Amino acid sequence: MTIADRWLLPDGMDEVLPPQASRMEELRRGLLDLYHRWGYDQVMPPPAEFLDSLLTGTGTDLDLQTFKLTDQLTGRMMGATADVTPQVARMDAHSLRREGPVRLCYCTSVMRASADPYQGGRSPVQVGVELFGHAGLDADSEIIHLALESLAAAGAGEVHLALGHIGIYRSLVEAAALDRDQERALFAALALKSPGEIERVVAASVSDPALAAMFTALGELHGDVSVLTRARDVFAGAPATVSAALDELEALQRSVRNRFDVALYFDLAELRGYQYHTGMMFAAYVPGFGHALAKGGRYDDTGRAFGRARPATGFSMDLKQLAGLAGAESSSCAIMAPAVDDAALRDAVADLRGRGERVIQALPGQRTEPAAHGCDRRLELIDGRWQTTALTQETSA
Repeated sequence: MTIADRWLLPDGMDEVLPPQASRMEELRRGLLDLYHRWGYDQVMPPPAEFLDSLLTGTGTDLDLQTFKLTDQLTGRMMGATADVTPQVARMDAHSLRREGPVRLCYCTSVMRASADPYQGGRSPVQVGVELFGHAGLDADSEIIHLALESLAAAGAGEVHLALGHIGIYRSLVEAAALDRDQERALFAALALKSPGEIERVVAASVSDPALAAMFTALGELHGDVSVLTRARDVFAGAPATVSAALDELEALQRSVRNRFDVALYFDLAELRGYQYHTGMMFAAYVPGFGHALAKGGRYDDTGRAFGRARPATGFSMDLKQLAGLAGAESSSCAIMAPAVDDAALRDAVADLRGRGERVIQALPGQRTEPAAHGCDRRLELIDGRWQTTALTQETSA
């Protein structure tokens, strides 16, 4: 092993250095305080769990992202947390067992076997909220509003919000009575947004002409709010659940527009998290970032495997990505104290730190300048008193 190999990190794993680490911690505190003000209680899930608990109700996508390991105490297979949401759902269903709406929030590191194609990286710091116990639109609206408030708190300016509803596709698949292979083929075609491939798969799989036309049109139903009007015409003969899904999207977009100045985009063929989501889905984008900075939606009944089916909706973000919104330039805002063993100096340092100042005590023999440590001031003995002076001016601050 060469010296270079000793510090080489695995692909997708990164270390967080100053000043980004400070920016992330500032954001973490600010976001958790924001969620507290909205009534969300913080939870801290474990970094690993037994697989049969960790992957319950999550589908194959999360399974592929999960690092597996053997528990040396029991011999059972465990998984490192790749997504906190299922763990929080277990807490609500099994550990807390509260009645009525339950609001929970979290911020913790996760580890993924492969990079998330929607939020990038294999070692995100996942922050988010989950609302359990309410199936109505008011809960979905609260979650979307809180996601947008989170982005604003992190420094986002222009935000583009994409809305979809997995119930539309689910209802059409059920009405067409597609088998597993047919559904997989159609799912893949819609994910590619390829009109030719969609038409080919629909022609081979859907015998009902009306449903075939709906599936074919589904791949084209994306754009501004006028998409919802076009969808009313396309799905005029669809099951009532499709009309109900469109009603929900219209209500949500009105709710968002009443409070936020964001660009809205609709994609009725968005199938991200198909095995997981059950209703509305959303993703929030900010110019300059290739991935959604916030994504979420409704995922009812995840707690059923833990003995308590509950409506659920929520969102998550990567704190590392959020830290890039407002920049992370190093700011010189600290005081350098000299390497002097003096009781009055110790008292002055303690007083400054008690008032929230950052004070760095020099060490004997230290040769680096205060500015190299992010200091813009220093403590100096002036007229028998330790006082702060600016580095650029030799006058008392």
